[in-house]
Amino acid sequence: MTNEVDYSRELAAQFRLDGLVAFVPGGYGGIGEAICWGLALAGAIPVIVGRSAEKANTLATAIRNAGLRVDVAVADAEDLESMRSAVDHTHGQHGRLDLLVNCIGIQREELLADVSEEKFDEIYRVNVKAAMFVAQACARHQVAGGRGGAQIHLLSVRAQLAMRGRGYSAYCATKGALVMLIKQHASELAPHGIRVNGVAPTVVATKMGQHWLDNETTRRYLLDRIPLGRVAEPKDVVGPVIFLCAPAASFMTGQVLYVDGGITASQ
Repeated sequence: MTNEVDYSRELAAQFRLDGLVAFVPGGYGGIGEAICWGLALAGAIPVIVGRSAEKANTLATAIRNAGLRVDVAVADAEDLESMRSAVDHTHGQHGRLDLLVNCIGIQREELLADVSEEKFDEIYRVNVKAAMFVAQACARHQVAGGRGGAQIHLLSVRAQLAMRGRGYSAYCATKGALVMLIKQHASELAPHGIRVNGVAPTVVATKMGQHWLDNETTRRYLLDRIPLGRVAEPKDVVGPVIFLCAPAASFMTGQVLYVDGGITASQ
């Protein structure tokens, strides 16, 4: 009977993150905001990280007003020292750092003939270089803490699929690179009980994807290609992220979950 009770408790806790500290760069963006709410509701303490203290604190106030725990750190993805300092500050404030949920990502659309070094380098710095060194800074504390943990990176279906007729060279290249970064980090951190995975949505109804939805031609193009017949909402991304952070995914690492309405299954 005792074993059955213990097993029931273990199963009941599969999607709980009680007391875990989650470092969330890009945490007040369209997807990041929903993820921070999801983390807090699952019992974690999300640390909302971004350049704007005002935006981070506005979201933090809303989460606190709901009776949940949250914190804020100000840092810029293109200023790696500020990111490292924010990671160290988070660990110092809370005495632990369990989760990284990297929501940072940008796109500057340019056709192949028009790709500039300046914009290509900017996208690389934000989408790959920042991911690398934020992951490194968090991993150092996770390894030293000896409690295991998880790192999640937000990608895109463009990690696997090219975009016909649009200028996506830099974006696709960096998201594809991030897949291999995830696999390599998963391999190196596995002995420490730290799991590294990715979540890759298609277009999500946020400010970043709104230009696709405001234009009837591109909106129709999207909906025709997605088997489930709709674009994702931010909340659609939250469940997979919580799952990959939680004990429920304790035997998953080096993987990418495509949250895409079936687009990668049918292209």
